[in-house]
Amino acid sequence: MGPQKDSKKKMKRNNKKKMMNTKIKKANIAPVDTKSIDSDWWEIFWTKNSTNPGLDVPNSEEEGFKYFFRMSKTTFEYICSLVREDLISRPPSGLINIEGRLLSVEKQVAIALRRLASGESQVSVGAAFGVGQSTVSQVTWRFIEAMEDRARHHLNWPDSSRMEKIKSGFEESFGIPNCCGAIDATHIVMTLPAVETSDAWCDQEKNYSMFLQGVVDNEMRFLDIVTGWPGGMTVSRLLKFSSLYKLCGGNDRLNGNVKFLSNGAQIREYILGDACYPLLPWLITPYQGNIDLNAPEWNFIKVHESARSVAAKALSQLKGGWRILNKVMWRPDKSKLPSIILVCCLLHNIMIDCRDGLQPDVSLSGHHDSGYVAQSCKQVDQTGIIMRETLTNYLQCMKEASS
Repeated sequence: MGPQKDSKKKMKRNNKKKMMNTKIKKANIAPVDTKSIDSDWWEIFWTKNSTNPGLDVPNSEEEGFKYFFRMSKTTFEYICSLVREDLISRPPSGLINIEGRLLSVEKQVAIALRRLASGESQVSVGAAFGVGQSTVSQVTWRFIEAMEDRARHHLNWPDSSRMEKIKSGFEESFGIPNCCGAIDATHIVMTLPAVETSDAWCDQEKNYSMFLQGVVDNEMRFLDIVTGWPGGMTVSRLLKFSSLYKLCGGNDRLNGNVKFLSNGAQIREYILGDACYPLLPWLITPYQGNIDLNAPEWNFIKVHESARSVAAKALSQLKGGWRILNKVMWRPDKSKLPSIILVCCLLHNIMIDCRDGLQPDVSLSGHHDSGYVAQSCKQVDQTGIIMRETLTNYLQCMKEASS
């Protein structure tokens, strides 16, 4: 028994020593020398890239910053504050550049934003910052993961108070009452390795693609998105797979105040969609077929299209501002692509929330789904028909009253 006790005592002493040594080692880690962090990254980047003959960079540094990263320095600093805790580099395993200095949080954010904004290859982005391709890959993914956790509050379904402001915004801008948003969908085109190709991912234009569907408010802010579904499905089927469809169909969304119209009618909450979507009590689509230009239905079509176009414009801004979504993505990991799409939507919303307008030439000049032919959905709901007729009559009364 004696030797066993001694052995146990010795083991305890050794374990205690190891713990003490570990504590001492941790305590002896020197604080990071600020000179070892590349805090001068912007000056170096600007000097290197502002006169690139292949780019039409503005002369002013302030505008140049926005050209490269899509946002002002103030918004950039806000994004850095969101992800700082997740991206801070610490020795000895922290991310470093080719000069052996630790990558600052600001430089990591800049690398990720440039990759998302330009859609250029990781090699090209790395060359612009003086880092390798693998660093760009690692930094960008760390940024995406951090943004998913830290910036989610910039994309959520409005509470009743905020929804009332959205409805007022649509009515003031377009004259359409009790409208809560507009919906549209777009394809994110990609190439896939032969082993991953299937008819499900091959869309109507013979591209491999992933869908993004978004509901936006009157300021083109995303309120709800669904992505990850193959581009080979129809838009109406995509809608039916979304949580939005289940929530609205179950009366958990778009169930707020009924509006009493000036002509004595009443109208529930709803969103607007194009002819690709089914006509539902909460999703109002335009009339189809030949319509007399003097008919009330034609007036409805014009107002509907004007208000619904905010969704198409939002997707054009999204894919124009974050060009990684507009270029053909080379063999993306389909399990990670939805996260990239979500973060681009979060960045789009942050720009709006920070009142940081995009440069005029950023939005796509054409349609966000250029080359795709719209497919009409024939599904109609009887209550949806009544809703649309109520809106048509009201808008016609308003037109006549103003003429």
